[in-house]
Amino acid sequence: MTVTWEGLGWERLTDGVGRCRLPGWDCTVGLVIGGDAALMIDAGSSLAEGARLRTEARALAGHAVTHLALTHAHFDHVFGAAEFADAEVFGAVGVERVLTEERADLRADAIKNGLHARVADEAVAALTYPRHLVPDELTLPLGDDRQITLANVGPGHTAHDLAVLVPGSRPIVFCGDLVEESGEPQAGPDAVPALWPAALDRLLSLGGEDALYVPGHGAVVDAGFVRAQRDALATRFGVS
Repeated sequence: MTVTWEGLGWERLTDGVGRCRLPGWDCTVGLVIGGDAALMIDAGSSLAEGARLRTEARALAGHAVTHLALTHAHFDHVFGAAEFADAEVFGAVGVERVLTEERADLRADAIKNGLHARVADEAVAALTYPRHLVPDELTLPLGDDRQITLANVGPGHTAHDLAVLVPGSRPIVFCGDLVEESGEPQAGPDAVPALWPAALDRLLSLGGEDALYVPGHGAVVDAGFVRAQRDALATRFGVS
């Protein structure tokens, strides 16, 4: 039987590129397939969710995930990362410190937001962190037919925000929680409000006017939506 994006509950964005909105926190994960390589973008909120994503990605790609990009260090994006033990893991410079030194805070935040304590404990105990750190931009070849750009565009939503650009006739930008469509962007204690609008300016420069922008939560949006959210954040935080 042929496996399709839609059949697994994923949204196909273009050839070899799709995303899935996970239950619970409506967190988006992405998958980019190229030749014998596959990049997963974020890993879900638990080891069980990570295992599900690993299985579905293998079914869609025809092979295992080879690369994992973590857009930022919030539990709903990273707690499944240990299920991709054989993948090369990427993140913005500094995110590794959060994932090693601030595990108690990650656990507390997850439980406060409704994750069962046992599930949080399992994820924290197994938590992996990126060994490939992106200081600015990095080109990641996926097979012979794709050149993905990983871009450290933050700080903004957190101190260490990574975006992923998939070039094409209509580029696709995975934004992490720098952009949210399903509600007002969340600014927790680790946000950097004064620099968030500038991060969105960099995001728009990365993707351009014609790109599809995939938010960390909610429906896919266009450049106009990102620009409007940038201006709303500037007004909200009193920055230009």
